[in-house]
Amino acid sequence: MGISPTGLVCLFQGTHNNWLESRTRPMALGRSNWLFAGSLRTNKRAAVIMSMIQSAKLNGHDSYRYLADVLERLPTQPASQLDELLPHHWQPRS
Repeated sequence: MGISPTGLVCLFQGTHNNWLESRTRPMALGRSNWLFAGSLRTNKRAAVIMSMIQSAKLNGHDSYRYLADVLERLPTQPASQLDELLPHHWQPRS
């Protein structure tokens, strides 16, 4: 686990540190349930959502508010402006 160049927590890298692991500990509570998520594709989607939530927390955002805003804006966001939705650039709508 590590932080990618885009500022997102990357759950697929081999790098570990205790500080980051303690931030992801709440996800471990449901780990046995996620074994039965249905498919590898579903598990990868869950990992992306969990990564977004933890990245929002690391950047000092309310994770629910961040995720709700990003999912609402994503369908209409121009591809050239997708980086505005990353946690380290994100600004809530007024």
